[in-house]
Amino acid sequence: MSLYRDEAIVLRTQKLGEADRIVTLLTRTHGKVRAVGKGVRRTSSRFGARLEPFMLVDVHLHEGRNLDIVTQAVTIAPFARPVCEDYALYTAGTVMLETAERLVEAEREPATPQFQLLVSAVRSLSQRAHAPGLVLNAYLLRALSVAGWAPSFTDCARCGAPGPHRSFAVAQGGAVCGVCRPPGAMAPAPETFVLLAGLLSGEWEPADASHERHRREADGLVAAFVQFHLERQLRSLRLVERV
Repeated sequence: MSLYRDEAIVLRTQKLGEADRIVTLLTRTHGKVRAVGKGVRRTSSRFGARLEPFMLVDVHLHEGRNLDIVTQAVTIAPFARPVCEDYALYTAGTVMLETAERLVEAEREPATPQFQLLVSAVRSLSQRAHAPGLVLNAYLLRALSVAGWAPSFTDCARCGAPGPHRSFAVAQGGAVCGVCRPPGAMAPAPETFVLLAGLLSGEWEPADASHERHRREADGLVAAFVQFHLERQLRSLRLVERV
């Protein structure tokens, strides 16, 4: 077996046997990796606490036939503690981890932009830089853009007609003009379009100043857009909507 080292954020863990754990990692250079942490559930484990969701670690692994083996893990940023201490932060972060795992489907294929985006979003959550819902929506929109599904919130997503427009169609890719508007298209407030465009582009000042009503409307549009392109529901998103 060959040994390799990478920077990784922990996406998910599963119990294995009496003391081991399967850890799903999103790494900087090796993409998504599933590995076994031997004995990490024992209280005497040297690095068990470092292999928890949200932790950013410098990890050493042995390449295995089916699952790799974690031989060492060193904490780079302990995001888990501040995120898990607050329910709103935790639920928003859980959606981010689930989304990243869904978007990076193939294992061992480099996904550096997705890794960098996820780390930045989780760091923002842990630092309470902005409202959790805003950070979550910004991450979801940008993660989909990196994956090739960038939404449009100004020009028509179908014909490119200059905006702003008043209708939003998930299947069409975002804002649509009156000519391209399909039956059943939503009609968000103009302020909601401004908020969504700001989250996508990273303009936080208007996003932080946005009204709660427009944030709630943006929540619904982003959730519908994400789940349409993932072609499945995000189980953790239901918890966020109840906050």
